[in-house]
Amino acid sequence: MRIREDYRTLSGAEKAAIFMLALGEEHTSKIFEHMDDEEIMEISTTMAGLGKISSNVVERLFVDFAEQMSSTSNLVGTLDSTERLLTKVLGKDKVNQIMEEIRGPAGRTMWEKLGNVNEEILANFLQKEYPQTVAVVLSKIQSDHAARVLGMLPENFALEVIHRMLRMEAVQKEVLEDVEKTLRTEFMANLSRTQRRDSHELMAEIFNNMERSAETRFMDELSRSAPESAEKIRSLMFTFEDLAKLDPTAIQTLIRAVDKDKLPTALKGATETLRDLFFSNMSERAAKIMKEDMGAMGPVRLKDVEEAQQYIVSITKDLEGRGEIAISTGNEEDELIY
Repeated sequence: MRIREDYRTLSGAEKAAIFMLALGEEHTSKIFEHMDDEEIMEISTTMAGLGKISSNVVERLFVDFAEQMSSTSNLVGTLDSTERLLTKVLGKDKVNQIMEEIRGPAGRTMWEKLGNVNEEILANFLQKEYPQTVAVVLSKIQSDHAARVLGMLPENFALEVIHRMLRMEAVQKEVLEDVEKTLRTEFMANLSRTQRRDSHELMAEIFNNMERSAETRFMDELSRSAPESAEKIRSLMFTFEDLAKLDPTAIQTLIRAVDKDKLPTALKGATETLRDLFFSNMSERAAKIMKEDMGAMGPVRLKDVEEAQQYIVSITKDLEGRGEIAISTGNEEDELIY
């Protein structure tokens, strides 16, 4: 029987299968308990067809795994990845509720959450509600916050709310529950999905996630029809080539964080300068392996390269958002003093 000697030809499923076989039955059975039927079927089928695996391949697999797990930077959690994980173990309604809690304003109770909502956003929502509902809401939040919200409501509507608050006695539990339900279903759910943000920043993020050809086409059209907006969006966008602006520490953090299978594909389409930047921030052994992997890949589809590069950009933005790296914009304020 042929022995598998080339680590670079292993698929993700084969790596998982080899790793779990090497762990032994007891540990593997515990891992299977956390997988769904499709995942168990895929790995089991892969295990059955593995054949003999060289001890060198197994050692390389464990070394790669240890390197990826040796730094907490390797685990990049996002709202999307959290939601996907929850969906596997909880019902849709429960997942939606949890994600609304995460995305929405902080606070244990509904009234604490409202206290952390921008008064303009809250006023825009409340002016579409019944005056009695608004009176209940304003009576339950902090007085300084209520004052700012009240000042942003249309004058006649605000006066009607004030009259209702003056005549209001103790609010019945059922009324409070109805108001809370309205706030949760009509306001908080929408707020968690549509946090206010600069429209150019939103478009820059959308353009960043487009296929390169589509992005170029739309940007060219926008440059002709709205040149100022195009320039602002372009300045807010972060591309794979912009990784050259990262300092050595940031590059090293990024290398630890990204999927080692995607980096060779991404660098395959990079400039020689950018490749050298990555290689110079790896150990000599790791750089040698990376170059060998890239050489063994042969021609790679442009689409695969762009997807891998977009993945690297996404991880970079996640790391920046968590304060683990800084992305220089080239402004004087970003200049580092040593």
